Amino acid sequence: MTALLDARGVTKHFRIARGQTVHAVDDVSLTIAEREIVGLVGESGSGKSTFGKTLVGLHAKTAGEVYLEGERLPDRYKPADFQRHARRMQMIFQDPYSSLNPRMTVGEIIGEGVRLQPDSNRVAIREQVDGWLERVGLERGHAARYPHELSGGQRQRVGIARALILKPKFVVCDEPISALDVSVQAQIVRLLGELKASMGLTMLFIAHDLSMVRYLSDRMAVMYLGSLVEIGPSEEVYATPLHPYTQMLVASNPEPDPRSERERATVPITGEIASPINVGVGCRFASRCPHVMDVCRSVTPELRTPVNAEPTRRVACHLYEAQDPPSA
Repeated sequence: MTALLDARGVTKHFRIARGQTVHAVDDVSLTIAEREIVGLVGESGSGKSTFGKTLVGLHAKTAGEVYLEGERLPDRYKPADFQRHARRMQMIFQDPYSSLNPRMTVGEIIGEGVRLQPDSNRVAIREQVDGWLERVGLERGHAARYPHELSGGQRQRVGIARALILKPKFVVCDEPISALDVSVQAQIVRLLGELKASMGLTMLFIAHDLSMVRYLSDRMAVMYLGSLVEIGPSEEVYATPLHPYTQMLVASNPEPDPRSERERATVPITGEIASPINVGVGCRFASRCPHVMDVCRSVTPELRTPVNAEPTRRVACHLYEAQDPPSA
């Protein structure tokens, strides 16, 4: 498959005080093929959203390169860059309320991106807005309403319509279901799946819920404290996690069967989370890992394919350089 997006060594640091720097994203490389959905999972604060925003230019890169369809994207976006690339990549934000302008109607919000394009036409914009309202499960009458008049699920559908009305090739979905009720989450995920099939979208789907990522995505990437620790086909990563952190994430994911959920043993993630400020060498999960070795504290593990594993599986863990994989 042809790579649509290629992120090479993307790094984003935030300087918070003199001599203090938050390593939000550190040297992350990720390739996403055309029409592929990659799920990005990890705890809050792991850098998932920062990575997604850096890909689409909402954060200037500290280091690294991002290529879209072979074209290198700017390190720091100017207004003209956003306008130029709006038809190629978009973002669906986590909070379906704060990401919508409360002073604009739903119709104005959805049609804004088209209106800012040089070839915009007012009549055509209204037709497109009405069409997308119906496509995401809303009514044409919603165009005259304001965000505060809608439910959380309806506002998220507006955000989806706003992002996709420009027919982008690449979309970052930044936890689009985390603020919604469970029943509404299923509706939104199903809608994204249908739109992916009908439009041939390529997506980076950021989420906490491993079950949703497993259902929607082709590959799953696991992020911890700004670094990728594991990546592979979603079903394989979920069924046979390699990295100790991934194993704990999978073990903590709730079972749909109440009886199985009550009977299974819980595996809490213990230990102190390492500080993201002025990160040093070594594995960032070492302070919480039950399999920690001396080398883990002195040498940063590289993301590589373990011995006897499929080329599609990669993990950043010294355990796979020294011995057989630990049991989950």
